[in-house]
Amino acid sequence: MDFFERVVSALESAIWSFGPSIGGETIPLVVILLLGTGVFLTLRLQFIQVRRLGHGFAVTSGKYDDPDEPGDVSHFQALTTALSATVGIGNIAGVAIAIHWGGPGAIFWMWVTAFLGMATKYTEVTLAQNYRDMVPADDASRRQGTVAGGPMYYIERGMGKKWKPLAGFFAVLLGITAFLTGNAVQANTVADVMASEFGVATWITGILTAAVIGMVILGGISRIGRVTGILAPAMAAVYVLGALLIILINIDQLPSALGLIFREAFNPSAGVAGVGTGAFLLTLMWGVRRGLFSNEAGQGSAPIAHSAAKTDEPVSEGVVALLEPFIDTIVICTMTALVILITGVWSDRVPTELDLASGDMGYVQQDGAGAFSTADPLEEILIRDGMPLTGPGMAQPAWHDVVVERLFVDAAHTEPFTGTLVPASQHAVGNDGDVYVVLYGNAVENGAPMTQLGFQRGLSPLGNWGGYIVILCVLLFAISTAIAW
Repeated sequence: MDFFERVVSALESAIWSFGPSIGGETIPLVVILLLGTGVFLTLRLQFIQVRRLGHGFAVTSGKYDDPDEPGDVSHFQALTTALSATVGIGNIAGVAIAIHWGGPGAIFWMWVTAFLGMATKYTEVTLAQNYRDMVPADDASRRQGTVAGGPMYYIERGMGKKWKPLAGFFAVLLGITAFLTGNAVQANTVADVMASEFGVATWITGILTAAVIGMVILGGISRIGRVTGILAPAMAAVYVLGALLIILINIDQLPSALGLIFREAFNPSAGVAGVGTGAFLLTLMWGVRRGLFSNEAGQGSAPIAHSAAKTDEPVSEGVVALLEPFIDTIVICTMTALVILITGVWSDRVPTELDLASGDMGYVQQDGAGAFSTADPLEEILIRDGMPLTGPGMAQPAWHDVVVERLFVDAAHTEPFTGTLVPASQHAVGNDGDVYVVLYGNAVENGAPMTQLGFQRGLSPLGNWGGYIVILCVLLFAISTAIAW
């Protein structure tokens, strides 16, 4: 496992750390390529995402469907299959992460990324349709499924046979992505939620999840299309309606939330983890990164699903595909962001159980300008009456890289901790000799727990059930993503 983690860390560093440096912040080359391509295609296609947005909805509605055209699924089923792969944990946790690290202004750059990504999606899906492999309907040697397509096909057929190795390399990488990001991450998320919220053993969840997904995918793209055609709209509707209800309840906060997004986009000053303080480029980067992760424009996964659509006009499926970043990022991610900002959970400290061995536990130090950054702690940190005895520039205990101002030994916060915190051993020793692996304090949440807290708080006037919307959607989003991949 350590070897695997080192390999992943090295690959992550190579992808996200290689690029030009501006203002002390590295702009990854992959981001430049993806956004640069989006800008080029937007201009070259004369803002296709604006001109053909309405037509995309019309095609998706079935207005132009012809059952006699070649393919396995309808335009709507192709869209929902691709959306099932993109609408997932990133819409719930990714938005919270972007706000936590980049501040509210990161949402604006997610919108920009989605807008450019719409042109990219249109192009890659149109190419996939144009160069797809059509199997004759009377070919009895082939079972259900008459179409195959995707980037590996248009790389080879569109660029020539000499590019076949690149097509094969892409297919291998996409296969790895399907196993890991597409399935392993989702299965782990489902297992974690079921264990933490309902006490279900992870192995039971794993077996049931595999069985459900297996029954769907063994039916081929036709069955996947039928299932996602029901599941994707249902789960998106539950989530968006819950968010809209929160916005309506707090409608007076909406203008200030939107104003915060636009103001912080160009003059960031309030990243709770310290990174937003004047760091325009860092705010931009967090928005771009989470936007690319959320809508997957340019990743090459969506063209495979769309290549199975019933049509003999590639462009007609391209206009359907450009709806994906719009629905995924500009609609669903925006709902998440507004809930987080309106309810104020992005900057509020709430009572939290601090697992000293958790990856969320860390140490930060404050520089002369007041900004915080991660730091290596001392071998021992003395705590008196819950307060760390650290001087200027010294590392302090933090949760999600935000300082925890006071530590307690009980969940009720009635008994401050006094003793020694030992970071290397991931435990604390009280003056009375008691050893603690868990302490308590007021901390800022991040990821899915932040979004869950936002729904819980936003819907509190109607009862104590708001957080269950996020739990339900996490489960549905994860399962649908695994099915689509």
